[in-house]
Amino acid sequence: MAKPNYSFEKRQRELAKKKKKEEKVKEKAGRKTGADGEADAPADDATPEGQAGQTTTS
Repeated sequence: MAKPNYSFEKRQRELAKKKKKEEKVKEKAGRKTGADGEADAPADDATPEGQAGQTTTS
C-alpha cells in the first residue's frame, strides 16, 4: 500500500485557503467600488413604506 503524502495534502489545503481569501478580498473591493453593479443595492421600489422618503444628514 502506498504511503500518504501529507506534505502534498497540506500544500493543497494552503493553496485552497489562499485562493478563497483572495476571492473574498476581490469581492469586498468590488462591492466597495461598485463594480458589481446594482445587484447588491436594493431597488427604490423595494423600500418599506415606513422608510420611504427618509434621508439621513450628517
